[in-house]
Amino acid sequence: MVVNQDLGSLRRTHYSADLGPDNDGVRTTVMGWILTVRIHGNITFATIRDRDGDISVVAKKGACPDTVRSILSSLKAHSSVAVSGTVKASTKAPAGFEIIPDELRVFSDVEAVPPFEPVARTVKNIDTRLEMRPIDLRRSVLLHTFRIRSRILQAIRAYFTTEGFTEINTPKIISSATEGGAALFSIFYYDKQAFLAQSPQLYKEQLTMSLEKVFEIAPIFRAESSRTPRHLSEAISIDLEEAFVDYNDVMNRIEGIVGASVDAARLYVENHLDAEIAVPEMPDCIPRHTYEELVGRLQKTDSKMEWGDDLYPSDLKRLKLDGFYFITDWPLGPKPFYVKETKGGDYGRSISESFDLMYGDLEISSGSTRITRRADLESNMRRKGMNVDSFGYHLRAFDYGMPPHAGCGIGLERLLMALTGLANIRDATFYPRDVDRLVP
Repeated sequence: MVVNQDLGSLRRTHYSADLGPDNDGVRTTVMGWILTVRIHGNITFATIRDRDGDISVVAKKGACPDTVRSILSSLKAHSSVAVSGTVKASTKAPAGFEIIPDELRVFSDVEAVPPFEPVARTVKNIDTRLEMRPIDLRRSVLLHTFRIRSRILQAIRAYFTTEGFTEINTPKIISSATEGGAALFSIFYYDKQAFLAQSPQLYKEQLTMSLEKVFEIAPIFRAESSRTPRHLSEAISIDLEEAFVDYNDVMNRIEGIVGASVDAARLYVENHLDAEIAVPEMPDCIPRHTYEELVGRLQKTDSKMEWGDDLYPSDLKRLKLDGFYFITDWPLGPKPFYVKETKGGDYGRSISESFDLMYGDLEISSGSTRITRRADLESNMRRKGMNVDSFGYHLRAFDYGMPPHAGCGIGLERLLMALTGLANIRDATFYPRDVDRLVP
C-alpha cells in the first residue's frame, strides 16, 4: 500500500457498472472518491463513488492488511483513492457486492471540509453549491442530470445526422447585433468594438444557400439583467435552419427532436432507477395553439389582456396549459426583422409566421419562416431603428438567390429543465454565467 502517491503503473480494471454479484471472487482495481466512511468495531465500511455509481468496500480485521484498514478509517469524504481487492457477493451491500481490499492507494487526501455533504440530495443555498461546483457535481442528482444532458445531445445529433443536416460552426465574435436591441456583450477586438453573438441566426440563414439543411449546438450570449431561475447570460442553443420549408415544417422537426430527447432521457432513467427523475410524456403530436386563440380564451376570463400584449407565465398558468405545446402566429411587431409576415392577416393585424415551443409556462424554443427579399429586410430594419449599413455583409447574400427557408433555436438548458424537473436553470449548466456570477 502506498499513500499520497502518483498513479504510476496502477490502472483501473473495472468501473462500478462493470461489477456485480456474478463477479464474486474476481480481483479488481477500482478508482474514485471517498463518499462515506463508517467504523464499527474492527470493521471499516467505505463507499467509493466513480463515474458510474457507488462501490462498497469492507475492511475487516483479519480479512485485509491492518494498514489498509487503518488508513481507510482515517480518510475523509472526497479523498481520491484506488482500491485493489477481491469482489465478494453480498446481499447486504446496496449493489449486491462489496470489495475486500488488500491494497489502498491514496492519490490525494482532503485538506478542507466542503460546506455540504456529497450524499446530500438538496442544499438550501444554490450559491453555496456553485462556489464549490466541482464538489457539487459529485452529488447523485446532478450526476444523473448531466448524464441525461449528454444522452440528449447524442440523440439530437443522431436525429440531425439521420435527417441529412450538416453540423456547422459560426462566429461568436461579431460586428453588429444579430437581432437588434441592447442585450449585447461588448468586447474589444484589436482596435475595434465587437460583440459576443446573441445567435447564429444570420450565418445559418446564409449557409442554407449552399448546404440547405444545417444545425449548430453552441453558446449564445445575452446581456439581459434578469435575475430569474430561467435566465442565463451564456447558454447553449440548438439551432437549425432549413431551405425550401416554412415554420410548419420546423415545428415538425421540433417534434422529432423533442421526441428523441424524451426517449433518451427515459431510457437513461429506466437503466438508473436511483435517478428518481420523472421524464414527461411525449404526445404523438405536440398541440398547436394560435396566439389569437389564447388571447380570446384569456379575454373570456377576468384578464385585461389585449391583442398585441405578450403572453406571460401568469397568463399561461391561468389557461392551465401543461406539457409541451406550440403557440403560433404571433403579432409581427415585436419579432426580429427577419421574421416573415403572414399574408392576409385577420382584421388588418400584422401576424407573423412564427411559433414558440412551450412546456407549461416555460419557453423552450422560438422559430419562424424567414424573409427572403432584401428590400423587405431593409424596410424592417429601418422601421426598427437599425443601421442597415451595419448588415451589408448579410444583405448582400440576398442578391444571389436566397431560397425560402425557416428555422429555430432551442434552449438546451430549458429543455433539460423540462425533461428532468429542475427548478433552477443554473443547475442545467456546468458553470453558470448570469448577471451576478462570473466565477468559478
